Amino acid sequence: MPTPTPPVAPRRPHVREHHGESVEDAYWWMRDLDDPDLLAHLEAENTYAESMTEQLAPLRRTLFEEIKARVKEDDLSVPVASGPWWYFSRTAEGKQYAVHVRAPRADGDVRPDPEGAAVPGEEVVLDGNVEAGESPFFSLGALTVSPDHRLLAFAVDTAGDERFDLTVREVSSGRVLDTSLTGIGYGCEFSRDGGFVFYTRVDDAWRPYQLWRHRVGSDPAEDVLVHQEDDERFWMGVSGSRDERWLLLGLGSKTTSEVRILASDDPEGEWRVVAPRRDGVEYDVEPADDRLLVVHNTDTPDSDLAWAPLDATSADQWVPLLASGEGERFVGVDAFDTATVLTLRTGGLTALRVLPRDVTSPAGHGTPWDVQVAQPVHTIGLGDNPEPAQTALQVVVESWTTPRTVLEVDLATGARTELKRQPVLGGFDADDYEESREWVRAADGADIPVSVVRRRGVGPDGTNPGLLTAYGAYEISSDPYFSVARLGLLDRGVVVAVAHVRGGGEMGRRWYDDGKLLAKVNTFGDTVAVATHLVDTGWVAPDRLGLEGGSAGGLLVGAVLNLAPERFRVAHAAVPFVDALNTILQPELPLTVGEWEEWGDPLSDAAVYAAMRSYTPYENVRAAEYPAVLATSSLHDTRVYVTEPAKWVARLRETVTNDPAERPVLLRTEMSAGHGGRSGRYAAWEQIAWEWAFVLEQLGAAERVAAPVSD
Repeated sequence: MPTPTPPVAPRRPHVREHHGESVEDAYWWMRDLDDPDLLAHLEAENTYAESMTEQLAPLRRTLFEEIKARVKEDDLSVPVASGPWWYFSRTAEGKQYAVHVRAPRADGDVRPDPEGAAVPGEEVVLDGNVEAGESPFFSLGALTVSPDHRLLAFAVDTAGDERFDLTVREVSSGRVLDTSLTGIGYGCEFSRDGGFVFYTRVDDAWRPYQLWRHRVGSDPAEDVLVHQEDDERFWMGVSGSRDERWLLLGLGSKTTSEVRILASDDPEGEWRVVAPRRDGVEYDVEPADDRLLVVHNTDTPDSDLAWAPLDATSADQWVPLLASGEGERFVGVDAFDTATVLTLRTGGLTALRVLPRDVTSPAGHGTPWDVQVAQPVHTIGLGDNPEPAQTALQVVVESWTTPRTVLEVDLATGARTELKRQPVLGGFDADDYEESREWVRAADGADIPVSVVRRRGVGPDGTNPGLLTAYGAYEISSDPYFSVARLGLLDRGVVVAVAHVRGGGEMGRRWYDDGKLLAKVNTFGDTVAVATHLVDTGWVAPDRLGLEGGSAGGLLVGAVLNLAPERFRVAHAAVPFVDALNTILQPELPLTVGEWEEWGDPLSDAAVYAAMRSYTPYENVRAAEYPAVLATSSLHDTRVYVTEPAKWVARLRETVTNDPAERPVLLRTEMSAGHGGRSGRYAAWEQIAWEWAFVLEQLGAAERVAAPVSD
């Protein structure tokens, strides 16, 4: 059977001129998302991708069924106490979305164990399946219950463009009170009495820039603009304090922040600035009874903890409470009546530090202690803990091989009780898998942490297929997490490696700073070094290594392929930011101005232009043999337009020397989805199975390997 012919994108003349350089871009026209030729081209690409992979249909079905067989479809979350109710969620076999429910609670009640049967008095708060209806996409941007537990506010996106329509209704009766707010941003908060709801609106660049106050049931024309943020670098988000006494408006760019606060029982009052913004100073605020707790980087790049009076209006009122130690990065703080819990990073991993409240101590707290984790490579964080009076906390722990586990940790004694471990069916045994942390020396001498995950018995013998993933941007850390879907790779002998490269936040603020702006090239060099290490140490065969990354990680994929295409057999770039320079040169596009603090401003700075010009994937494709490439995107993605992977794939096809039958270059676009891909758990499993079937075939790893032999 002849190999299908790939679509050929139309070429239209366009020249970009900046800093004395003229660059021809024949695919510039794809920026017009309303151009019917673009939609037709995307449809043709989807048809081509399906025809080039039709032989993978059985493998896709197998991968999907393996995921489904391991998931307990009728499941529930751990009930959480909040006021007179227990709140939890259920999933049901055959249903795409969770059902959020609650059951009555009295003081002294033992947490219910509603395995299977409904709890007496249980009522539905929101059924995602009902709200989704027949829509192919469904996402919640807000799910908030009023402080008196009478009202529910929820915001729905059925397109994938991250603009939401808000509904307010009575929980118990289901009576709808308000559907007048449409096209709003993420999140919303009720006033203390539930009479008002605060919400954000986004500008043409999809930036939340306005906070509004809306009286429930009234005409939106009567809404009051609380704050408009005119600095295009700043985003905003509204939240409520744990004790429900305060509303907080967080304003932040990549390097600077400001917090405003309002008593929630005075919704029409004036919001107060806790400390005016200062360039380069980031801070976060947590109300704690009679004071404010502040995590800030005024004196230390990796942040310290301070306290301030409730009525603070200046950073001059911040009193030092706890300084970060060597190798630590303070991330956030949560206040409870008997203790303060600090979230931090240390040694490249997450940690929780408990500071017992002690009013007799000058510092206001007793001796700090860390919540211990058994797994040497792990992620730990707070679960859902809505009440300040809690004496025990829900804590979530997981690793690459340990399913997500919810613990209850006593704040006074540190005693731990396992409340729930993510059930994994199909004969799963965590001892069948192994994980480890290795260190790789980059070209400039930096030591890069790498997580290596594999099935037990798979050793560094130089024959294994491997998949390397990385992100490396925005100080976002690629922390360990358990994935049922990933088991399908491991069971086929694939060694999965995660490179914790610079640009992420794994090793503190310096790690982030060393992978952004003019230092961005470190991110890509680190990834190449890790790929070389995997082959040189025998973890992966030299001709069986894949590369995967999404969004800014898709930029990484494209840049690394240009640097070292010979290192990889296959690459998957998801919603990839591969036309980075052209995008960042256009301040009128969504997100661009705020991104200048991450990438630099190539419009006004020739050095930034030159740096981005040197690595932006679309403009640096070489006439060489590349790995097989799968680019995936979504038509309604507002963060990375489908334009970018479409242009990149067109440039790859016309430039690289691949045999398209052996190493195809494919573009697959979800036509009813956003930046996160398809919604609904079954739809998401189908998408994962489609993508990984392509990767596995290219790696020669479609068949499951034999089960490990017990010691």
